[in-house]
Amino acid sequence: MTASQAGPLQLFELAAADPQVRFSPNCWRIRLALIHKGLECERLDWRFTEKQRIAASGQGKVPVLVDGGRMLHESWDIARHLERSHADRPSLFGPAPGEALARFVNQWAAESLHPALARVIVPAIADMVADCDRAYFVQTREATLGASMDELRRLRGESLAALNKVLQPLRSTLGTQDFLCGAQPLYADMVAYSAFQWARICDPQPVLAADDGLRPWLRRMDERFPEAARAPGVRYPF
Repeated sequence: MTASQAGPLQLFELAAADPQVRFSPNCWRIRLALIHKGLECERLDWRFTEKQRIAASGQGKVPVLVDGGRMLHESWDIARHLERSHADRPSLFGPAPGEALARFVNQWAAESLHPALARVIVPAIADMVADCDRAYFVQTREATLGASMDELRRLRGESLAALNKVLQPLRSTLGTQDFLCGAQPLYADMVAYSAFQWARICDPQPVLAADDGLRPWLRRMDERFPEAARAPGVRYPF
């Protein structure tokens, strides 16, 4: 930790009924960023209906990072804060153009990957969230996705086909290089990998075929981040 910190880092993470199971992809990308930078943090379990616990951040979603008395939210802004506040640690973005490229992957995940993946795995998430969160989760996700949980279950095959189309640029890129960022994984890889971490913690049915070309990259990420690969709730290895 740097001398500027007034206290230990704290990270609010979305938890399932089991408080040890943390499943949000946006929280996972920050967890991986902290591991990459070698920063210790206290991980705090949080649920959808506990918005008052993070009210001081000015909004109601996680991740929320507490650093030196400041509460930061939005995973992209947290990553940039970690890069600048802990510049003496390994970089999340690499050389100067890397941050701009990571922003593109961050937006692609938010606008294309996560919505496509959600249509596949949201029914399974509804089964694993805490009782206090279930009604809220079902109501808000059905409204966002425009379909009931039963409809989403029935349409899983179609949703998987749509997800596979979204994943094709990722597949093509990683068929020619070890990581999105080249020889070593950086924040862009963490963003994409966290979506698959979300899937394998929440859904007992794999979203990728056994011979999918993304699996070698996912295994390399597991090797780089064994804490993620062995996290509570992880249902299967890649």
